[in-house]
Amino acid sequence: MSFELVPAGKSLPDDFNVVIEIPMNSGIKYEIDKDSNSLFVDRLVSTAMYYPCNYGYIPHTLCGDGDAADVLVVFPQPVQAGSVIRCRPLGVLKMTDEAGEDAKIVAVPHDKLTTLYSNVKTLQDLPEITLKQIE
Repeated sequence: MSFELVPAGKSLPDDFNVVIEIPMNSGIKYEIDKDSNSLFVDRLVSTAMYYPCNYGYIPHTLCGDGDAADVLVVFPQPVQAGSVIRCRPLGVLKMTDEAGEDAKIVAVPHDKLTTLYSNVKTLQDLPEITLKQIE
């Protein structure tokens, strides 16, 4: 699959595609290498931490850190690394990492994929436990 051919979405910012790099509950960090357009194991997470959501990016976007927009996709099951899932946003979490500010969009699958989240419109509509796991 050529990840660079995946469009950003149908109607940004309300309807976008997310390329999943790390499935939910994974202790392995994957990353798509821009030069080879391949999915690589970046590292094993050495702590008891895991990814509480599916983690990916919106193709053809660019944020202040020089990378594509990061997205946490809330979904009850892991989505295979390298998959593309159509999403809609709930909000943005302002986070920091070793390079500085690193905002994360929190999203759910688009209603055309599942009605599971049709009543979830903002971050505050998510269960409190989900928000705590993300933070």
